[in-house]
Amino acid sequence: MNLFILVWSYLKARPLNTAINIVLLALGIAVITILLLFKNQLDQKINENSKGIDLVIGAKGSPLQLILCNIFHVDFPTGNIKLKEADRISKNRLIKAAIPLALGDSYNSYRIIGTNIRYAELYQAQLAQGIWWKNNLEVTVGANVALLARLQLDDKFTSAHGLTQEGHAHIEHQYVVKGIMRKTNTVLDNLILTNVESIWEMHETSADSVAPYNVKDSATLFSSLVPSVAADDSVKEITSLLVKYRSPMAAVQLPRIVNAQSSLQAASPAFETARLFSILGVGVDVIMAFAYVLILISALSIFIALYNSLKERRYDMAVMRSMGASRSKLVVSLLTEGGLLTLLGCLIGLLLGHGVLMILSSVVEQTQKAGITGIIFYSEEWIILGGSLLLGLLCALIPAVQAYRTDISSVLAGN
Repeated sequence: MNLFILVWSYLKARPLNTAINIVLLALGIAVITILLLFKNQLDQKINENSKGIDLVIGAKGSPLQLILCNIFHVDFPTGNIKLKEADRISKNRLIKAAIPLALGDSYNSYRIIGTNIRYAELYQAQLAQGIWWKNNLEVTVGANVALLARLQLDDKFTSAHGLTQEGHAHIEHQYVVKGIMRKTNTVLDNLILTNVESIWEMHETSADSVAPYNVKDSATLFSSLVPSVAADDSVKEITSLLVKYRSPMAAVQLPRIVNAQSSLQAASPAFETARLFSILGVGVDVIMAFAYVLILISALSIFIALYNSLKERRYDMAVMRSMGASRSKLVVSLLTEGGLLTLLGCLIGLLLGHGVLMILSSVVEQTQKAGITGIIFYSEEWIILGGSLLLGLLCALIPAVQAYRTDISSVLAGN
C-alpha cells in the first residue's frame, strides 16, 4: 500500500482528533498571518506617506497629533499658524522645500486639503481624468474618494466643517471636481486637493472680508521652493508646513529653532511614528503571544494524538513488520502523519488569515481607505510554513523512535 494513502487512512479513522489538531494550529497560524500582513503593510504605508517629509511645523500641542493629522490625516489639527510666521520659517537656510497645508473641512469624511501642486508631486501623483485645480473652489480628488464617494468630473459638492458628515455645512460655497488622480497606494488616494485660498474663502466671515487681503493667487504665492507672501499680510493662517531638510545638520538645529518660537512646534515623522509603534507594539505582542500559545497547544495535541495512535497501532505495525516493512518505513509513516497534520493546519491558517483581511477590506471602509488588503503574500509566510512542518516532525519524533524500537515478536505474542 502507498505510504501516503496509509497515513491518510489513519487520519480519517480519527476525524474528531484530526479536526481539533488542524483547527487549533490553523487559528494560531491565522492570527500570526493577520498580524504579519497588517504590520508589513502598515510599515509600508507609513514609509510611503512620510517619504520626503523630514519635519512637520505647526501649532503648539501634541507632536504625535501633529504627525497623525498632517501626514496621515487621521487626527484633528493642533491649531493654525500665521502665514507670515510660516513664510519666515520656510525661508530659513536649513530648509530646502516647504509645502503648506490648510485643513478644516471634509466631504463624506474625506479631508479637503488646501495646498499646492508640490504636495501631489511629493507622492508622484498622476491624473487619471481631468486637470489639476487652478482657481478657487476647484478640486482634484484621490482615487478612493472618486470611487467610494462617487464623484465624477464637473460634479459639485458642499463641504462640512471637521471630519464628520454632521459638521456645519458651508452651503454658501460649492466645490467643483476638475480632476481625478490615479491610485498611488498612499494617503493621497483618500484626499481632496485644492488651493489654500479656497479654504480661506470657505471660512471667511464679514470681519475677514474687510481685513487686508494682499495675498496673490496660489500659483504665484507658492511657486518657488518656499512660500512667499505679501509683507503686510498678517491675517491669513495655515495649518502646517511639510519641510524637507537642506542638509543633515538641519535635523539637529531646525527643530530647536522652531520649538523656541512661542506659537510654533516642530515634530519629526520618523521619531513620532517610532514612538507610536512602541505604544502599539504592546498590544501586538499580547496578540502574538496568544497565537503562540494556540500553536503550542496544537503541537502538544498533535504529540498526544500520535503517541496514543502509536499505542493503538502497535499490533498493526508489528504485522506490517512481519510482512516485510522495514523499521525506517514505520518511522517515516509517523513523521509523515505529523508533517501532514501541520501542513494542513498551516495552509488552512494562511488562507484563513488572508481571507479575514480580504473580508475586512471589502466590508470595513476604514480598512479599505488604509489600503490594507489580503491579496498580498510575503516571504515570511514561507518561514511560517517551514516552521510548521518542522513542528510537526518534532511532535512525531518521539512516537517515531518508539515505533522504531518496537519488538514485533513480543507484540505479536502478547496478542
